Amino acid sequence: MKSISGLNFAVIIPARYASTRFPGKALAMIGGKYMVQRVYEQARKSVDKVYIATDDQRIFYAAESFGADAVFTSADHTSGTDRCAEAVKKIMAGTGEKIDVVINVQGDEPFIKPEQIDLLKSCFSDKNVTLATLVRKTAQGEDIFNPGRPKVILDVNKDAIYFSRAAIPHIRDHQSAQWSSMHSYYMHIGLYAYSSDILEKITRLPQSSLEKAESLEQNRWIENGYKIRCAETVWESFGIDTPEDLDKALSNFKRYI
Repeated sequence: MKSISGLNFAVIIPARYASTRFPGKALAMIGGKYMVQRVYEQARKSVDKVYIATDDQRIFYAAESFGADAVFTSADHTSGTDRCAEAVKKIMAGTGEKIDVVINVQGDEPFIKPEQIDLLKSCFSDKNVTLATLVRKTAQGEDIFNPGRPKVILDVNKDAIYFSRAAIPHIRDHQSAQWSSMHSYYMHIGLYAYSSDILEKITRLPQSSLEKAESLEQNRWIENGYKIRCAETVWESFGIDTPEDLDKALSNFKRYI
């Protein structure tokens, strides 16, 4: 699925060098290719326009070496969403082309499935959707209590009600070990899509109390009245945050590609 009628999509891959837990991870080698190169190649299977947004010359030149379009952005951004907002302005100003929907694919997701990007795109067939992300239903017995794996609860329209590092909902009068067999819990998969005009608006919002409490920027959008449509994927996300994650990826390389 390359397009939805009437909408111009672009994937922007935020990639900074100065990662706290894994400096330079965007340029880590996986099967003879840069990590960010693998992200780029996977994204290109779904969307024709793919850009790498970075604040570092090393990543910029690496992107050029494998034929990717790259955009320099500020080093002051605190989130990938902010970096995407700056990048899309520069891209539209430089090309003169309108981008209707920006898809944010993190530069540390080398095994992203193009089908997952297609899912995000499909959300915008509903003209009321301006923000979208992915979720995955957990299996029975899966660890729902890891604060590093945000959870989300949904309304009947599959719009997010709230994101939390806690297991939500809390099931009263039952042992926590039973919860995942009694309710459908959803893990958040951190890919986002935004209509370009809404992207500009949400990055102007001040940090909200719920965002600060959970350290989850998407709660800021909900707290300010924006709807986030959630599409359900069956694939797990495998982001590489640490050198240990990279070792795991390399040892299971064929499983992920």
